[in-house]
Amino acid sequence: MATVSEQETIGLKTETGPAPTGITVTPKAADEVRRIIAEQQANGTSEKMYLRMRVVGGGCSGFQHKLDLDTQVNPKLDDVFHVHGVDVVVDKRSLLYLSGVTVDYHNDLNRRGFSVSNPQAKSTCGCGSSFSM
Repeated sequence: MATVSEQETIGLKTETGPAPTGITVTPKAADEVRRIIAEQQANGTSEKMYLRMRVVGGGCSGFQHKLDLDTQVNPKLDDVFHVHGVDVVVDKRSLLYLSGVTVDYHNDLNRRGFSVSNPQAKSTCGCGSSFSM
């Protein structure tokens, strides 16, 4: 069972272990995120960086998953989870659409990059970049 602790300095809830919403970040994806963050910090970024997951409107089917690195967290709007050594930030509205989501990283001959698999999606567009609920 995950333990919740309050960070006294900024009052953010943090989780140890899998996110309670069922968001899964595979170890391979977490390794790549940590590598990218380390590269950014080697290039002079001194701020703490978070993996921000969100769902936005757009695409052929209505919704799109977005993954970004972010240095800002709003304690009123965001939840922060610690998964495989990566701090993941999700806004409360996006949490409604991300239950059961798996974020993975692929580095194969035919496929390279991050993928988001959402079991709640009723359909996806032909290119796979958007989905409907």
